[in-house]
Amino acid sequence: MRKSLLLVAAAALALSAGPALAKKQVVIVVKGLDNPFFEAIHQGCEKWNSENASSEYECFYTGPASTSDEAGEAQIVQDVLGKADTAAIAISPSNAKLIAQTIKTANPSVPVMTLDADLAAEDAALRKTYLGTDNYLMGFKIGEYIKKGKPKGGTICTIEGNTGADNILRRAQGMRDALTGQKGLAALKGEGGWTEVAGCPVFTNDDGAKGVQAMTDILAANPKLDAFGIMGGWPLFGAPQPYRDLFGPYKEKIASNEFVIGAADTIGDEVAIAGEGLVTALVGQRPFEMGYKAPSVMINLIEGKPVEDPVFTGLDECTKDTVSTCIQK
Repeated sequence: MRKSLLLVAAAALALSAGPALAKKQVVIVVKGLDNPFFEAIHQGCEKWNSENASSEYECFYTGPASTSDEAGEAQIVQDVLGKADTAAIAISPSNAKLIAQTIKTANPSVPVMTLDADLAAEDAALRKTYLGTDNYLMGFKIGEYIKKGKPKGGTICTIEGNTGADNILRRAQGMRDALTGQKGLAALKGEGGWTEVAGCPVFTNDDGAKGVQAMTDILAANPKLDAFGIMGGWPLFGAPQPYRDLFGPYKEKIASNEFVIGAADTIGDEVAIAGEGLVTALVGQRPFEMGYKAPSVMINLIEGKPVEDPVFTGLDECTKDTVSTCIQK
């Protein structure tokens, strides 16, 4: 009898201890789980968990299956903000306006920050800080590489992602500003010698194969095109072999700067493609660093500690000649 009572008492103690052991979640919501860029963020989140196993907080990573599912991401944000164990949330908005409206509707009591992509400037008060790339600077650097290759200008097509992705729009603006020496031009019509051809910018919904097909079509319609500015690495890391097939015949032109390609990111096959001479320059982000830093920033926000806004992660710049050393380890 005494043994039975002890077992019952032990079971009751275990049950009572269960909820106390449950961790509060600092949640990262990305644009889509189908993108290797966001998987790098996931790996950073998991490294933080492994190094902070005794923390009362757990980094939890989620997002819609597809990067093009803007409504799906908004629904996940709404669901996460409605969970009792959510202590803070970091969002990479696929559609900045839609996510801003979702935050307004949820009216969360927990800290909200953005990661990788920010809200539009007029909605910045809805989040505590932004952690990630200086997207304007990233685009500006891409523009500098293109301008260095073609200092007299030429015709160009810009490849972008989702029409509502604020980070991509900032990159495109930075590139245009670098090319022209002017600020705020929505399209290039000869300024600084640069003209964006008809049908551009092209919006690909972050789909690599769609990006390569778009570039194929643009080249067919503009056989004397001088440059591509690719604001995300989707065609290179999402469809590396079709990209190689398309630009293999341009290898000598790229080497001589007769044709110039400036592209974002350094993930997947991108650095190898740079080494093969099929892109002029890559300007890469540091997604692992974003995922690794995000939990600590969210915990600081939870605890009311001062956090800078924005918190920028660095950039890596790769050309054919620097591929062995260009990525920060």
